[in-house]
Amino acid sequence: MNVKNEVLYRVYFIFFLAVIPAALALIYKTAYINYVEGEYWRKKGKDTFVEKRSIEADRGDILAANGSLLATSIPFFDIYFDPNSTGMSEEDFNKNIDSLAYLITLYVDNTYTPGAYKDFLIQKRKDNARYVLIKKRATLSEKRFIEKFPLFRLGQMRGGFIAQQSSERVRPFGVLAQRTVGYIREGAKPVGLEAIYDQVLGGRPGVQEMFCVDKAKDIWLPLNSLTAVEPRRGDDLKTTLDINIQDVAQEALLRAVNYHNADWGTAIVMEVKTGAVKAMANLGRTEKGWWETFNHAVGTAIEPGSTFKLATIMAMLEDGYFDLNDTVSIENGRTRFYEEIMEDSSPYSARLDSITVKRAFEISSNVGLAKLAVQAYGQNNRKNKNQGAAQFISRLKEFNLHLSTGIEITGEAEPYIKEAYSAQHEWSGTTLPWMAIGYELRLTPLQILTFFNAVANGGELVKPYLVSEIQRDGKPLQTFKPVVVKRQIASKATISKAKELLEAVVERGTAEKLRHPDSLYRFAGKTGTAQIGYRKVNNKTLIKGYQASFVGYFPADNPMYSCIVVINNPRANGFYGSDVAGPVFREIADYCYVMAYQIHTAFNAQPPAPLPARQLPNNQNGYAPDMTYLLRELRLPYYGQANTDWGVLRVRSDSLVWENRQMAANVVPNVVGMGLRDALFLMENRGLKASVVGYGKVVRQSIKPGTRARGQTVQLYLD
Repeated sequence: MNVKNEVLYRVYFIFFLAVIPAALALIYKTAYINYVEGEYWRKKGKDTFVEKRSIEADRGDILAANGSLLATSIPFFDIYFDPNSTGMSEEDFNKNIDSLAYLITLYVDNTYTPGAYKDFLIQKRKDNARYVLIKKRATLSEKRFIEKFPLFRLGQMRGGFIAQQSSERVRPFGVLAQRTVGYIREGAKPVGLEAIYDQVLGGRPGVQEMFCVDKAKDIWLPLNSLTAVEPRRGDDLKTTLDINIQDVAQEALLRAVNYHNADWGTAIVMEVKTGAVKAMANLGRTEKGWWETFNHAVGTAIEPGSTFKLATIMAMLEDGYFDLNDTVSIENGRTRFYEEIMEDSSPYSARLDSITVKRAFEISSNVGLAKLAVQAYGQNNRKNKNQGAAQFISRLKEFNLHLSTGIEITGEAEPYIKEAYSAQHEWSGTTLPWMAIGYELRLTPLQILTFFNAVANGGELVKPYLVSEIQRDGKPLQTFKPVVVKRQIASKATISKAKELLEAVVERGTAEKLRHPDSLYRFAGKTGTAQIGYRKVNNKTLIKGYQASFVGYFPADNPMYSCIVVINNPRANGFYGSDVAGPVFREIADYCYVMAYQIHTAFNAQPPAPLPARQLPNNQNGYAPDMTYLLRELRLPYYGQANTDWGVLRVRSDSLVWENRQMAANVVPNVVGMGLRDALFLMENRGLKASVVGYGKVVRQSIKPGTRARGQTVQLYLD
């Protein structure tokens, strides 16, 4: 046998001696674990295991335009104690348990005595408990205080301290802009900005290895692991909302819906140039009182009523059918279209027959506007080249009234504008006249306001928006600029006439009572009073209620804000738009005007006007150095130069002139016009005595000036 084979045989022998027994041992152990101990380990695997679990990130804040918190997340902590933590030694436990029990009973749970709480914790350790509740919903400051207690300060592994964080969404301003800000709640549909910007606000969840100590109770303990990923807090939203305007709008709306016993109301304030929404208030009736139950401003499409007449008259002006000074017969406020009777609600109409187009708009004549629309777009008009009402609908689409605004809130209702002569849309012979006065179509309050805002903005249609920035740590990540949807919805001439009409409504029309004669600013707008829930029964119209509205802008000559107020189904103290919605608009407008410093001229913007003669110090006598000092300090210019110790100021027109005076040493001086100090100085320097009557400046003296001084007593009368 050669050497090579001998080596191989020895290797094989050693291999069999070493590997075969080990393999047999492994097979035996596997079978033993599987069949003999299998039930034990399977139960152990079900009860105790480790898995990676998601950690919720802190949600970002929602801010008002000035940085005030509209919504924020406040952290809370459920604090537990693990008396059988794997890193806790018997020595650490026994050394700290007395102090720990004492502090817990002193600051956290006073239902126990320190001795009883110590016994309670010792028993939990003996029972192999892993999850002993110390405090529910502790604040951050409380958590930081408790984690410094003896034993707890050693951390999770050695001290058994466990703090499970959760967050609660709070609104520092309560229900203010509640539906606009929105919410995300379990079991409820997300709404508002919280829903639209959920991914931005939600941040990025973290990952943490967790150890299950009680699967039945779903109790998990975090493990220290290098694989842990910290959650990243959500970014913040900065909105366009002005918290003060929002507060004023909501309070004014609340008083109105309560006073008029309405079903719901909404008010929106928008910046004319940009479309930035400064306030959006919604109030609805509930069993517990008034609440923001629904965002009617965005989600409720309504028949606008008379506020829509602006679109009707602008369409006719744009197509050149009428001018403002043309006349229309309103038939004393009552006419017939086919089988339907249309009436005016204005008390003016009953005494009028033919009036101008402008006056028809001012008094909101239903008959006047409807007859004009039929004359312009009815099928009998040869000028419209047989387009008829289709031309009218086309104009409404030019005004973008058939499109939603696209504001960043879920649930915006789509506008409803009928297609001309469409059987699907139930077009009839009465559709055109009734559509002309705001019926048989639907728009949301925000969509109506957007149209009026375009008129205030010179014809430029801007998109309403609520979010101006996305921020992280106070620094902007993304900025949202105003969006121009359409450069010009109508010609400059039509827009100018529309503004003239809206100003006339307030000056001498249906909103005349809202105008204050002594007001520092003017506003423009349109009232609306629409019937709701109306139906025909036996040739009679049954009405369930009314909807009052007012929409406009201010100041009229240089619009800064536009605003709409809609109050649904007022049952008490009036139902007309000018009586119900108009005062709310006026209150909001007054506040905005007062607070908008950009509108007002600064006091020091122009040089001060010269003071009138009656306000200048005429015949003011006195000591020259004192007088000139005061003139300089008061910045009162004067002519002349003080060359003597004494002088007098005289008024010439609107100017002051300085005249020097010589005071003789041995005669009674003339002290009329002087203050008492200067008068006494002159008298006593000449050996005279003075007797004083009254207060102020000298207006009369008993001895004539120029009389030789011989120590007389001079009576000085002051006033």
